[in-house]
Amino acid sequence: MYPLTNLCTSLSPPTTPHLASALLLFITFLVGVAGNGLYVWVLGMKMRRTVTTLWFLHLVSCYLLFTLLIPFFAIYVLLDFHWVFGMATCKLLNTFISMGMFSSVFLLTLISLDRYTLTHHPIWSRNHRTVPQAWKLIVGVWLVSFGLSAPYLAFRETHVVDGGRIICINNYTLSRDWNGAELQDLGRQVHLAVFMARFLLGFLLPFCTIMGCYIRVGLKMKDKKLAWAGKPFKVMVATVVSFFLGWLPYHLYHGLKLYKKEVPESVTGVLLVIHTLTSCFNASFSPILYLFIGEKFWQVFRTSLLTLVKAAFVEELGSSGSESGGRHGSDV
Repeated sequence: MYPLTNLCTSLSPPTTPHLASALLLFITFLVGVAGNGLYVWVLGMKMRRTVTTLWFLHLVSCYLLFTLLIPFFAIYVLLDFHWVFGMATCKLLNTFISMGMFSSVFLLTLISLDRYTLTHHPIWSRNHRTVPQAWKLIVGVWLVSFGLSAPYLAFRETHVVDGGRIICINNYTLSRDWNGAELQDLGRQVHLAVFMARFLLGFLLPFCTIMGCYIRVGLKMKDKKLAWAGKPFKVMVATVVSFFLGWLPYHLYHGLKLYKKEVPESVTGVLLVIHTLTSCFNASFSPILYLFIGEKFWQVFRTSLLTLVKAAFVEELGSSGSESGGRHGSDV
């Protein structure tokens, strides 16, 4: 207990950006687990299994995976970035977070490509757009996401800094010599290569694909005079804008960490809050945008939720009636 007491007294109180980030993370956890859990229940249990429901079931599962891991990182921020969960948890949690990010981005790209083929190649879609084919693509998405996230299992580790504080950080040199000049230079090069790969594969190429697909779909709708200014067009614009605003701050923040000595701490602090806010929006509120735009899903969701509440209500009344017995029980 004595070293732990010394550590607690040596930790500096959380700054305003850290408090704001932690608060956003806890709110996201509460809202995201409840909302995404309901979405997964409706998509997985209450709706007929189609290609579209399969896309969104796994997309929302990515968001649910992210929100379930949030409390670990919220506590990490509140403790002034002191990691108390051990080396293995440090590696696994960051790997799962990266998997969720890549999987959600790739699934959004697949959904955009699916919309493009439906409008531009309807005959091909009718013959090849099947649930088994969609399953193969989804399995491929998860495998590729794991492959791109696997470096965290090697690079991510805990490191003790001044004052006994433990941080969960990437060690791109894979060496215990954290202060060697040559190894630091090598680690910076590896860090840059990893960042560029994540930026290109996790943001730039998917964003260009999504935007290109929806531009082609919008032009096709305009040619066919299919509600150009109506709901489908607004949904496409909202999808592109939310993807761009949701993921750009994340990559900007991690890009600036390459130049943390040159960038003022106040800038990275503000960007941390913005990046946390946009990540929270993606995890908690994006499913509302992607799912509730479909009238069929909204109808099934309301019906399923109402049925669940009615079942719980009737069960409660039934148990009360059986306990009271007699005439009052039959009346209930």
